[in-house]
Amino acid sequence: MIRAILIVCAILVAGCAGGGGGTSGPGPASVPVSEQAPAGFAEKSAKTHTELGTLYLQSGNLAVALEEARIAAAVDPNYAPAYNLMGLVHVLLNQSAQAQAALERAIQLAPGDPQIANDYGWFLCQNGREQEAFKYFFAAAGNPLYRTPTKPYTNAGLCYLRIKDDKLAEENFQRALVMDGGNGQAIYHLSQLAFRRGDFFSARKYLAELHRQIEPNAESLWLGVRIERKIGDRQAENGHASQLRRKFAGTPEHQALLQGKYE
Repeated sequence: MIRAILIVCAILVAGCAGGGGGTSGPGPASVPVSEQAPAGFAEKSAKTHTELGTLYLQSGNLAVALEEARIAAAVDPNYAPAYNLMGLVHVLLNQSAQAQAALERAIQLAPGDPQIANDYGWFLCQNGREQEAFKYFFAAAGNPLYRTPTKPYTNAGLCYLRIKDDKLAEENFQRALVMDGGNGQAIYHLSQLAFRRGDFFSARKYLAELHRQIEPNAESLWLGVRIERKIGDRQAENGHASQLRRKFAGTPEHQALLQGKYE
């Protein structure tokens, strides 16, 4: 869960093209277009194709997802979620210019849509335009009509990590956790940040909460090994290490364990 960031949470992979955009910033808050009742036949058809394409995206069928997004945009050229979906697919296909064009078209059509603002913010963050990205994240998070503000707060935290601002990263992960106590990504990074500043017992507490909610993975177990090693609890350290060796042999974390690279 931690390493493979969920597409449905709109956390995009790196590698998109930079460059100037044609947007002027997020607009007044609105309900996400995808949640609005379609105004007519064309918009209804576009919405159906976009929703179907999203399902294909989630299942990893990028070709069909892209085709559904294109059909949606052809049926209704002003349906912003179709371009948003198109942009997400192009990102995963490493088609940078197409991804940027589609995502910017989406934000131009629906500047007040919090989901689209969140996605576009992450696109900016991944292209070294972090300061521009934050205004989109906070516009999305502050939209009272957005049902999942935990997403943009999480993304803002990740973006602050990119510019090595641990303090603001932690503040935003905390906000994300207030909005959704089950946000495993925020919990993991709060544990990691506590470990990094030497607060090992807080790091342990966060990690225990994470493992209460999800099955441990290689990344979280390796963090657990290092936390317990710092605390000096050899039994707990060995427990994490044993799971890492047994369930995740061959991973980078397992290799680090074998090589004793704890720092």
